[in-house]
This record gives sequence, C-alpha cells and structure tokens, in this order.
Amino acid sequence: MTVTRIDGASRSTAGALRLVEGSTTKPQSIDITGYLRQMTDYCPYLSPSVKQGLTTWTVYYADGSADAVEAEMFHAGVQAAEWLRPLIHRPHGLLRCENIVILGEGPCTRLHDLLAWPHWALKRLYGPVGIMFGKFYAGEEENTRVGERIPAAPVSFLPVRAAVRRRDPKFLHATPDLAAALAVADDDGHDVFEHIPYDWTEIRTWAKRFLLPVKPSASSRTMSVSP
Repeated sequence: MTVTRIDGASRSTAGALRLVEGSTTKPQSIDITGYLRQMTDYCPYLSPSVKQGLTTWTVYYADGSADAVEAEMFHAGVQAAEWLRPLIHRPHGLLRCENIVILGEGPCTRLHDLLAWPHWALKRLYGPVGIMFGKFYAGEEENTRVGERIPAAPVSFLPVRAAVRRRDPKFLHATPDLAAALAVADDDGHDVFEHIPYDWTEIRTWAKRFLLPVKPSASSRTMSVSP
C-alpha cells in the first residue's frame, strides 16, 4: 500500500492545536458518556463499536490564529484517515471511528467556522477512497432525514470512519458527485495527494472548486461549505 505523506515538511502552523488527550476510548477532558448512550438510538454501528473499544477520541485545544487552526485541523484529519485506511479491511475495521475534538474559549476561536473548511476538504479528498468525515458542533441540535431531532453534541468534533456504501450516499444528496463516488469507493492505497498540493492554503483553494453556488453571506468565512 502506498503511504500518503502525512508529515511532509515542517509546518509553520504546527502548535496551533494543543494536544489535550491522545486517542483514547475513555477521554477524561470531556464528558461524552451520556451523549454516546443517546446516539446509539440513531447509529446502529455505534453500540458495537463502543463495546469493542473501537470508538476513540483525540482532544485538541485551539491555540492559534484561525488560519493556523484550520490548517492543523486538516492535518489531524489526514492523520486519522491514513491511520484508518489500512485497518478497514481487518476484522471489525468497519466499526472503527476516530473522533477529532476541538476545544476553545472566547469568540475569537469561532469553532463553528474553524471546522467547516477542513471538514469540506477532507470529505472531498477521502470520500472517493471510502472514508467518511462527519461534523458536529457543540450545543447544536440537528435533525435526521425524516425530521427526528438528534441530541446536541457536548463538544465540537469531526468523526472519521469507514463509509457504509449502502447508507452514507443518502447523507450526501446535496453533493451527488461525491455520493456517487462514495457508493463505489474502492481504496487501492494510492497517495490521495498525488495530483494536488499539500499546503493548506492551496488545499483550501482546491476544495473551493467543489462548492455549490450559495447565497452571498455577511462574511466569506461563514459561508456554508458543508452540504
């Protein structure tokens, strides 16, 4: 299997995310026990994943400029996806889920905005090889496709897991090209950065090409980049 260059050259943004806890099934810095219990009603894979110790959490604290935090969130997502890729075809690989948590205080952190671009770029980059990225914001309630309310997350985080090809394309109705790619995803182990740049600024420019037309917003940083 080809290894994607997840480290590359030294990054000027390194340190914008401070590691609070490395990948663990029982994080001490956040309380997610009740949330996980509630979410088992909405995800049939969550309960067996948790019981087998295959749902893990890595917790970061945003400690840099907005652009630097975005870059490091993207890098953390790449690391999680590349860790997961070779494990998917092993026993219980489809139950593995790594959750990347971002903490922060004050309006300057704008966690809602800081997750949007990394999530969008990671989803576009890894969907075609069968890796699914989600996005949950602390305190924000969402609804299922049938209108049922999903419990609000206690923290903001990006879940990274193997795509379920018969189910997940339904969640990508706003991006039919990505849904189609995900439905037939077959990871041959190639370097996903083979034909695109690795620098975050360039990656973000690349990811903009896939955006659907949106109504003008008050700030370019708050435009919707997630279907």
